[in-house]
Amino acid sequence: MKNLRIYSNYKIIEKKKLHQYVKFITQDLNLSLRSLEINFINSKAIKEINKKFLSHDYSTDIITFNYSEAQNIIDGEIFISVDDAKENAKKFKVKFQEEIGRLVAHGILHLIGFDDTTPDQRKKMKNQENQLLKKYKFILLR
Repeated sequence: MKNLRIYSNYKIIEKKKLHQYVKFITQDLNLSLRSLEINFINSKAIKEINKKFLSHDYSTDIITFNYSEAQNIIDGEIFISVDDAKENAKKFKVKFQEEIGRLVAHGILHLIGFDDTTPDQRKKMKNQENQLLKKYKFILLR
């Protein structure tokens, strides 16, 4: 997919499948993809990003940076902690690839204006995330 770059040193990250997954999501949501980088990193690296840019001194599963003013144009970066994703997969008893799919969908939703700071926002975002994952996780799990 043009304008999508996926960076990972982890063999468990299946870039080709993620390209297809993002393509389906962006088409489904009628989004234009100007530029998107998805970076798979470890918990130490994401903790540093979290501390430097968000003043939070802890690891997290995902951080997004949105550079677009429009809600239908994606221009941003997504950082996903593989370590935290593995823990989430165990905790929620799902396959690792499914958890990666959830995080990618979550990041894309952040980039188009979804937020998860209040309970109502979290519920709305989670519902959309679940719909996308249910519809397209076959790409990640085949």
